[in-house]
Amino acid sequence: MLAQQKEALTSLITDALATLDVTDVKVVLEKPKDPEHGDIACTVAMQLARALKKNPREIATSIVHALKDNHESHKLIKSIEIAGPGFINFRVQDSARQEIIRQVISAGSRFGFNDSHKNQSVLLEFVSANPTGPLHLGHARQGALGDVLANLLTTQGWKVTREFYYNDAGVQIGNLAESIRLRAKQLQGEAIEMPENSYHGEYVIAIARDYLDKKTVHAHDGTVIDSKGDITDTDCIRRYGVAYLRNEQDDDLAALGVHFDNFYLESSLYASGRVQNAVQAMIDSGRTFESEGALWLNTSACEDLGIHDDKDRVMRKADGTFTYFVPDVAYHLAKFERGFTKAVNIQGSDHHGTIARVRCGLQCCASVLKLNIPKEFPEYILHKMLSVVKDGQPVKMSKRSGNYVTLRDLVDMAGQDAARFFLVARKADAEFVFDINLAQQKSDENPVYYLQYAHARICSVFANAKDKGFHVPTAEEFLKADLSSLTSEQASALMAKITEYPTLLTMAAKEHAPHMLCYYLKELAAAFHTFYNAERVVIDHDIDRNARLALLFATRQVLGNGLALLGISAPEYMARREEA
Repeated sequence: MLAQQKEALTSLITDALATLDVTDVKVVLEKPKDPEHGDIACTVAMQLARALKKNPREIATSIVHALKDNHESHKLIKSIEIAGPGFINFRVQDSARQEIIRQVISAGSRFGFNDSHKNQSVLLEFVSANPTGPLHLGHARQGALGDVLANLLTTQGWKVTREFYYNDAGVQIGNLAESIRLRAKQLQGEAIEMPENSYHGEYVIAIARDYLDKKTVHAHDGTVIDSKGDITDTDCIRRYGVAYLRNEQDDDLAALGVHFDNFYLESSLYASGRVQNAVQAMIDSGRTFESEGALWLNTSACEDLGIHDDKDRVMRKADGTFTYFVPDVAYHLAKFERGFTKAVNIQGSDHHGTIARVRCGLQCCASVLKLNIPKEFPEYILHKMLSVVKDGQPVKMSKRSGNYVTLRDLVDMAGQDAARFFLVARKADAEFVFDINLAQQKSDENPVYYLQYAHARICSVFANAKDKGFHVPTAEEFLKADLSSLTSEQASALMAKITEYPTLLTMAAKEHAPHMLCYYLKELAAAFHTFYNAERVVIDHDIDRNARLALLFATRQVLGNGLALLGISAPEYMARREEA
């Protein structure tokens, strides 16, 4: 049921209640779980039972009589039934149901969009990998989740910024530089045993080889890193290795169809003084203490801030270096000061322990700096890992990485479309096995193929109509088409499913749940196939044919819109499906 139709029905029920001298009651409309019970249900009779001291069915009967006496209700309501203890179930007029087709055609690619969060900005941070090696499967899942969620939030009016936080400072970067240096010495013929904690994999050898060959690397920010080929220049090796791997990571993310609006360097937090300023603010909050030569934040006593942590956290170690959560606090302080209304971090479930300490640090800083930072800032989406199988066997490692399956491996094996869909098709906190064989399958068992085939099949119907010499209406002509013949059970079910799309987008964005869109599209495709198998579309009768084509036009639009939000192609032609 369309939003304006719900508003109209709510108004009609409110008027009916007024005839019973009932006012100031919130009328709630729900979609029945069983389609057999109608298009919409109302529980207001049960809500009023105690106040009116009447049986809910008696109240419902009075409401129904008042609705039937109102001539305006007949324009929208086809039938009304009272069910169970007092549910009032409505079926809308066929003409009202068919209106969704015109709405879809009019809105086109923006069908389902709204401006409910206009002028509000959200920062999505995801992937944020250390520039020390190829991206792994966890990064792949983050990349797909973040990119699709960004698209969903955009449909609700949010101004979205996708950000990648580079951990380019710390021990791991020095370890990378040393690993490259040692590999370079090996390439020069020295017999050197690589330390156990060094970075392994062919990528380190490739970097070392290019460094010795004095190949130039163009860094992401536009600067050029020239190799001196000098294996004693650790600083040059470090800058060269980081730029090299950042470029590789960018290429891999592009292969997944993921892009970022901004890249933020951890090193800039130190260079700008943000880390030291955040530390000083936490000290000034009175919630820090020194013990065993280290500086601690008293996070276990932050209940008054609405935050619970099971123990206190070290901020500055005895050797003078900061622990990871300190620059994280500085970084999120910067996010808030940059004016973002909302911040969402997509990270692996192993980051669960960082949530309380980061939020506690932020609240301590906020109390000193007089900032109104929400207690739930930033929000977190924590995902579980996935495993990959091919031919029934686990895929465990890649030569490129040395010990794990990379993001690029997954895309190369499954393809971009299948990789993106499968990575977001489950709830983020659910583990799953990525079946490469299923992703490559051309059958209904593969959900990506199933959706794309539905889109292509609709395109083939339009092509078939043209081939038979029929005039296929334009979008403008479809808006004026007579849709009154679309009354079958299958057509009604398909229109009802299309009607759900705007609400689905709102819920998926609000719940940070891209998987909801995947489920919806599969249901929409199933409703289309059911309709297609029940009713011939390309028939001689002009009015009925154009009505059915209009319904398919709207269905194709919504399918294409949904696939676009998922970042998946919507082909106009596909080979015949494998028969099950």
